[in-house]
Amino acid sequence: MRESMMGGRAVDAGRGWTWIADGFGLFKKAPGMWIALAIVLLVIVVVLSFVNTIFFLGSIATLLLMPVFVGGMMLGCRALQGGGELEVGHLFAGFKEHTGNLIVLGALNILAGIVVMIPVLVIVGAGTIFGVMRGDAAGVAAMGGSFMLAGLVALALSIPIYMALWFAPALVVLRGLAPMAAVRESFLGCLKNMVPFLIYGIVLLVPSIFATIPFLLGWLVLLPVVIASIYVAYRDIYGDA
Repeated sequence: MRESMMGGRAVDAGRGWTWIADGFGLFKKAPGMWIALAIVLLVIVVVLSFVNTIFFLGSIATLLLMPVFVGGMMLGCRALQGGGELEVGHLFAGFKEHTGNLIVLGALNILAGIVVMIPVLVIVGAGTIFGVMRGDAAGVAAMGGSFMLAGLVALALSIPIYMALWFAPALVVLRGLAPMAAVRESFLGCLKNMVPFLIYGIVLLVPSIFATIPFLLGWLVLLPVVIASIYVAYRDIYGDA
């Protein structure tokens, strides 16, 4: 098992664009298979969402299992980068390797979501109660303000969560790190590269909008590119696996 550097290395700002370009390069190596993997994954998510409407367990299952699927696709990216073939089996490879640690990442994601929701609910609840008690224009304004504040708080708390989980599946399956170590390394790696990630997010914004317009069909391409870009960024920051 290779040990990861403490948060990896800081890279140039322009690498944010390069991650996307190189991710698209990985997509072009096997576009048909990438699209097939995206379809299968989206079908799984839809089925779990349907289960959620009946048993209220689908959302939990999705959050628990998503790191498993991402981890498997990281293995697929490594195979593709090394001259091998991307296969449907890669989507489920996380169920064969490091499964427990990947599910722990999903559990941490759920726990983090609960932590985010607590202050959000408190703020919205307090604003709503105040607004109902006032029963006037000031009360309505207070309710609206509470929703805006809750949204800002949710965003502020969610960013470090995304940072902690962004590279965690890759660090688990490619370097064999334990969940908490992977979370720490992912957070530090993102923290060291805030500017490249800012550019990365800005560049992805426009294709995300266009991918959404035609009935989300563009995500059949953009989703694989984003996943591949995570692998590219991982290698750039933490080195080869």
